[in-house]
Amino acid sequence: MRPFILALAVCVPSTAFADLTVTFRDGAPKDRFTLTYQGACALDRLAVQIDLGTAPAGLIFDTTGAGAGVDVFQPLEWVTGTATTSDVTDGDTLLSMTLEGVSPGATWAFTVDIDDTTSTRQITVDGSEMAGATVTAEGQTGAFDGSGDATVPLQNCIS
Repeated sequence: MRPFILALAVCVPSTAFADLTVTFRDGAPKDRFTLTYQGACALDRLAVQIDLGTAPAGLIFDTTGAGAGVDVFQPLEWVTGTATTSDVTDGDTLLSMTLEGVSPGATWAFTVDIDDTTSTRQITVDGSEMAGATVTAEGQTGAFDGSGDATVPLQNCIS
């Protein structure tokens, strides 16, 4: 009886799940976001949003010297992978992007400056200040934890 049950379980299609993990690391003068797709199936593209506005620390993108950010500023620059992004102006809290070439294990990384608006050391943002910011992809949302890491669970494919 067990071989029959095992054979039945193997033949029934199941949904494979994937994750999009995003890590934030503070750096000088550039902060870094790294996105990794941990799925089994390739996708043409993946729409992703990073929302800093949901973090209690009052985080903003600091992309120019003449805006809401303080002191050091850095525009958004892709360093790994290709993606199209929304325009990010100084003081924005939302970044929309479309990742291209989404294959299992693919990684994208960009640098930009992030400032907080609620402390006396606004130019340094650590993982604990990133806590509460969110990442959304395919209608699913994950929140950054106190280490600056977020995971978005995605339904990947039917296997």
